Amino acid sequence: MKKPAKLTIYFMVVFISFQIIHFAKSDGHGNKPNPDKVIKMLQEGNERFYTENSSFPHSNSERIKLAGEKKQGDYAYATVITCSDSRVPVELIFDAGVMDIFVIRVAGNVCDTDEIGSIEYGLAHVNTPVLVVLGHTQCGAVTAVTHAVHGEGHKLERNIPALVDNIIPAVKRASEKYSDIHGDAIIPYAIEENVWQGISDLFMKSPAVRNLVKEGKVKVAGAIYDVGTGKIDWLPLDKSDEILKAVELSPDKETEPYAGH
Repeated sequence: MKKPAKLTIYFMVVFISFQIIHFAKSDGHGNKPNPDKVIKMLQEGNERFYTENSSFPHSNSERIKLAGEKKQGDYAYATVITCSDSRVPVELIFDAGVMDIFVIRVAGNVCDTDEIGSIEYGLAHVNTPVLVVLGHTQCGAVTAVTHAVHGEGHKLERNIPALVDNIIPAVKRASEKYSDIHGDAIIPYAIEENVWQGISDLFMKSPAVRNLVKEGKVKVAGAIYDVGTGKIDWLPLDKSDEILKAVELSPDKETEPYAGH
């Protein structure tokens, strides 16, 4: 009877050890899921959110204590750039918690110097395998630019035009592609084009991000959040690849990945 008992204890120890190792790998410490898995995690998190089945992970005192002791680079699995709009609460809509998502917020989810620098930090230093460029329905920034392009704009505070000028090409492209659509009906199309514009601006100005994508370490996904339903519409991933290929052929792209000393 003693041998079977010892054998049972041995297998219990092995099983517990395996569980501890598995937990450590799945909960940070540099062993992050691959980009495809992360995108699936984000999609599943959003589904839990809009179906009212959120689990509110990593939101307790234990996680907060951990955040005070550990580096975010061991835990964060996605970088998200989205609009500052209060209707887009990033961690909530992905059913994520503390140290899960590296978030960049700016009106119109534009990718200009400050935002691209933040993205580079999220991808290259926090080591997140995925970047999501997240637009949203009823975007005020895209709406304002659309009105301005149509000659219906109003006075803007002095710093806003420079903030949203990246959106102008997206609005014009939407109007050209959908020439039979007029007035505010073009805005949803401009919102999608603005996501692609952000990805294009990012690739044009960041050789570091281009390299991470080409090496297969990072995937860039475009998406649009519906503020009225809570659901995210995921745009085709291959479109990001097409934009990258076009940028690689451009003589105007930045080529030096690092800042001068």
